[in-house]
Amino acid sequence: MQPLKGIKIVDLTRILSGPYCTMTLADLGAEVIKIESPKGDDTREWGPPFLQNESAYFLSVNRNKKSMVLNLKEETGKEIFLKLVKNADVVVENFRPGTLTRLGIGYEVLKEHNPGVILASISGFGQTGTYSQKPGYDVLAQGMGGLMSVTGELGKRPVKAGFSMADVGTGMWAAFGILAALHERNHSGEGQWVDTSLLDTVVSWQTYLASSYFASGKNPEPLGDAHPNIVPYQVFEASDGYFILAVGNDGLWDRFVEVMDLQSIKDQRFVTNPKRVENREILIPLLNEVFQNKTINDWIALFESVKIPCGPVNKFSDILNDKHMYEREMIIEREHPTLGPIKMLGIPVKFSRTPGEVKTVPPQLGEHTTEILEELGYSDEEISRFVELNITAPEKASLIKK
Repeated sequence: MQPLKGIKIVDLTRILSGPYCTMTLADLGAEVIKIESPKGDDTREWGPPFLQNESAYFLSVNRNKKSMVLNLKEETGKEIFLKLVKNADVVVENFRPGTLTRLGIGYEVLKEHNPGVILASISGFGQTGTYSQKPGYDVLAQGMGGLMSVTGELGKRPVKAGFSMADVGTGMWAAFGILAALHERNHSGEGQWVDTSLLDTVVSWQTYLASSYFASGKNPEPLGDAHPNIVPYQVFEASDGYFILAVGNDGLWDRFVEVMDLQSIKDQRFVTNPKRVENREILIPLLNEVFQNKTINDWIALFESVKIPCGPVNKFSDILNDKHMYEREMIIEREHPTLGPIKMLGIPVKFSRTPGEVKTVPPQLGEHTTEILEELGYSDEEISRFVELNITAPEKASLIKK
């Protein structure tokens, strides 16, 4: 049995934050019914790259789900949706705040149909507050949340993280909130509304940077790949590329000094971490000069011999072909009905007794519509009528054209 077996989730989300949330829960055994408009999740059209006619973006966050086409702008579509909700544990959505209410299926309506249901809402800026009605995108959250002000190099233009950290992180917070609400429901018997936002996610991650600002009143500045409170803890350049060195405490520094055997760093100005932070601009150039004399592998072998944390700066072609990733089942391969075998990322949470599992590849648009409607008790005649009225649609090929 998987950890979330028996939990039923109605998934109204699209793009990234919501689908990542529901995929995470599906990987752990929840039944996830992905409700799509007749046009499908926007990301079915996002590319290139495509695998034949399937978007690589869509494939990345929609495995282990069932797809049902349902037009929620039609009254019958809403009736079908609410029938699904009656037997669901969770509804997840990532529309702009107020959209569900305008559609007539807001939290109060859901609660009337199922007092135990949990509604998880993901938005750019939250269900309340001054910014609640602003359209939310990952790059806005990274910028407004302060992340871009400390990312990159001092004096250069602000840059965002290389992938959608705010989207993916908020999906994780939403999954976290859903699990907490499910646990609480075991005691109270009641559902509740879980509210997460991209901006809150980015701000919540500021941790020691925010605390430093509260303590000093000074804005933290970007340090490139370095750390504001630990030195040396950054990327260095070897003769053939870049590697990472993380001397995280004074014990490691003592080992580092011994193995490097450099007179220039055997100095009272560097003997403790606070002193090394204070004298960063003296120490780092000394190390930069020395590190360019040997290869990445030379330095990594040297530091690993005395258990000093270090490693290469990998490209995707390095880490996604790394033996360790296969040993950890973080790279997996599954058979797709039209694409053949496809590679996917694995499940990062490991369980000793009840592991998660990637059972199914991302669904075709509407692949499970008929199956779900039949489970709800609708007849073949009713299902045919729903199709004619554009309320729903059975399985059909992806609408994407390369």
